[in-house]
Amino acid sequence: MKKHRPQLNKERLTRVCNRFAVPLQFLASCLVYFAMEWMSRHSAEEAWQYMTGKPLVFLFNAMIIFATTTIVFLFRRRIFVRTLIYTFWLLMGAINGVILGSRVTPFTGPDLKLISDASKIAKNYITPFVLIGAVVLVAAVFAVLIILFRKAPRRTEKPRIWRNLILCAAAFAAVFAVGQIELNARLISNYFGNIAFAYKDYGYPYCFLVTLFDTGISQPKGYSEKMLSRIEADVDRRLEESDEKAAESDAGQALADRGQAPADAGQASAGTGGFEAADPAQPNIVFLQLESFMDPELVEFLHLSEDPIPYYRQLMEKYSSGYLRVPVVGAGTVNTEFECITGMSLHYFGAGEYPYKTILQEQPCESIPYILQKNGYATHVVHNNEANFYTRRDVFANLGFETFTSEEYMQNTANVTETGWVKDAVLTEQIVQCLDATEEPDYIYTISVQGHGDYPTDPVVEDPPIAVTGAEGREQNNNSWEYYCKQIHEMDQFVKDLTDTLQHYPEPVVLVMYGDHLPTMGLTTRDLSNRYLFQTEYIIWDNFGMKKQDDNLSAYQIGAEVLNRLGIHDGVIVRYHQARRNTRNYQSDLEMIQYDMLYGDHYVYGGTVPWKTRAVQMGIAPVTLERAEALPGGAWMFYGTNFTAASKVEIDEKLLEETVYLNAGQLYLPPAEIAPEAMVSVAQKSNSSQTAARVLTRTEPVPFADLTGRS
Repeated sequence: MKKHRPQLNKERLTRVCNRFAVPLQFLASCLVYFAMEWMSRHSAEEAWQYMTGKPLVFLFNAMIIFATTTIVFLFRRRIFVRTLIYTFWLLMGAINGVILGSRVTPFTGPDLKLISDASKIAKNYITPFVLIGAVVLVAAVFAVLIILFRKAPRRTEKPRIWRNLILCAAAFAAVFAVGQIELNARLISNYFGNIAFAYKDYGYPYCFLVTLFDTGISQPKGYSEKMLSRIEADVDRRLEESDEKAAESDAGQALADRGQAPADAGQASAGTGGFEAADPAQPNIVFLQLESFMDPELVEFLHLSEDPIPYYRQLMEKYSSGYLRVPVVGAGTVNTEFECITGMSLHYFGAGEYPYKTILQEQPCESIPYILQKNGYATHVVHNNEANFYTRRDVFANLGFETFTSEEYMQNTANVTETGWVKDAVLTEQIVQCLDATEEPDYIYTISVQGHGDYPTDPVVEDPPIAVTGAEGREQNNNSWEYYCKQIHEMDQFVKDLTDTLQHYPEPVVLVMYGDHLPTMGLTTRDLSNRYLFQTEYIIWDNFGMKKQDDNLSAYQIGAEVLNRLGIHDGVIVRYHQARRNTRNYQSDLEMIQYDMLYGDHYVYGGTVPWKTRAVQMGIAPVTLERAEALPGGAWMFYGTNFTAASKVEIDEKLLEETVYLNAGQLYLPPAEIAPEAMVSVAQKSNSSQTAARVLTRTEPVPFADLTGRS
């Protein structure tokens, strides 16, 4: 009898587990989900606080996992299938944890769609050490799964397919019903103003599935060619009836009187002598998107020793300004960028969607750059961060930009913040270089980075210029706010330097400045005197005396507003905003236009999209390699133009990391043997930590003998 007791206990345990399979499986789903949050948050304590602090949201996400596991009841090998499903979810949690170790945005649906490009995923987010560990772990998991498939118990009776299908359907229906209840109770949301915060607040499984399936713009009710024609006709009628001449005369008269505006506090300086060789109807247009820039005096609990942004505040009093409604808070710079460049509202896209990672990877999109090119403008992007951030290098080709000057193509980038971001002072020189590079008027979209988080909670700023109190005991403390205030104070000084420079520029310039979103400081609406998180402040500055016209705008409206004041009425969406803002059905018709442009039949273009993907030139001036010179001891000096700290000598397509940047015309290479027939070039290496070996551009390879033979 004793020999059979273990077998009887095993059979009894199996019967109990089978009888309570559903509740036990739900409990296992809760444990798996807790492990996922542990890995994603990099902290068991934070995962526990989330579970106990938001139990209903936690259980809802566990229900999502549980619903996927109900398919095990359709198989005889239940242990194997159950383990396979739980392994998938744990793998998703591990991937998210690894990715959040190297970027601020979590693992989303669009990332999963790119997973077939395994080398790109590995290169972007996984170091070689972690990759080796991952390969070993995956191999071990596969080995366990194979053993389970072969050795795990298999049910002898045939599954009751129809009954179990009803169970599966009921589980998914319950998830949908509970999701609707929690949406109505505002425990979760289907709009993600900050995708990183959304994952933390609403749970990984829910947010991941939303970003996977809820992308793009759904076809609006009533969408048809007739409806689009009706909207277009209404726009044409309204523009014809509006007093367009008033808008044109504003800029036109100011340009006619150029150089006459007063010289006080940012106004046009007398004595510039007028503008040279500029079409008075086409001033240069510069957009300046200031990273995480806001007015700290709007935060009611803060006490500041002095105003961090006195010059910006002074400009707001003298130039057209107001609040700018932005689509994100705390992060998501490129979504504000997308709205300002395209005139499209993010409200109609999927929750937490980044069009830079979805539709703009696939096709071009109507934009201010495309529209202005038709009006004779050259179009540029300037950004003092690496080119691959948010896949900008690829996306700008579908937004109509001709040149993109990223950090890798800038001189003088050694001046960085305490946390490593290149300071914005470098941008003044880059903007002027763009203006100087062409004969035609320029549109320059400038993306600042100095105000970027995270904001250290430890004191990293010695003798802070602005002392802060009032943030004691908050998520971001006084040290964080002192660091932040120092950065935006320097950004304020940069704005002054830029406007002083542009004031004396021999061509008319309009400069549009605004913050892309509030900083990542854990702010709530109750903390702000304006009681709104999705709002920054903008200024429309100029050097020729345009009239001050204050208004509150959305980010997707500001481009059309600026063009309207300059008398430019081209482009479907620009004309729409200019004619229909604050009219009946404005939002619903905007949604229909956006759908038609990106996902529909392109009725607004007569069925054929007029925009073509551009070949974007990296850097406002190309890098060139001219000659090489031997130095004592076997070292080499390479001469050329427009070298930067990202420039590396490349021998037969092998990047030489030991290259030393000296100045814009010289690169030093320590002693090296180079064959005369070797093909030599200078490559611009990406500064991204996620793409350690990626080459952005390279000069045309030439034989080394040709370089050394030049004088």
